[in-house]
Amino acid sequence: MKIINDGITPNELQEMSSKMFGNLVKAVIDIEKKIMAVDAELHADEEALLIDNGSKQKDLWGINLYPELFGTDDFIEFDSMINIRPSQDNRSRSVDDPSIRERIVKLVNEMVK
Repeated sequence: MKIINDGITPNELQEMSSKMFGNLVKAVIDIEKKIMAVDAELHADEEALLIDNGSKQKDLWGINLYPELFGTDDFIEFDSMINIRPSQDNRSRSVDDPSIRERIVKLVNEMVK
């Protein structure tokens, strides 16, 4: 598990995916601090790592990255149990707020290069 704050390559993600799930890398992104935790079996583990490093839970969103689909609309999948947050009006495993989804996509595109 590691925190990304200055970038990661699609090849690095591909290596991580081949060791864990074969085709995806679980990630949790902090939309305020503009950092991302990657390379864990559970989004909850990445969420805990970021919280231990000063992130606020309300700013953390779980996603899956598909390195083989880098550069396509299917590269990022919004699906994680940590996203279920009725208190923030997010009642699904996805990210229901389009503006938050946009911020996530923008940040991921800035980090993965």
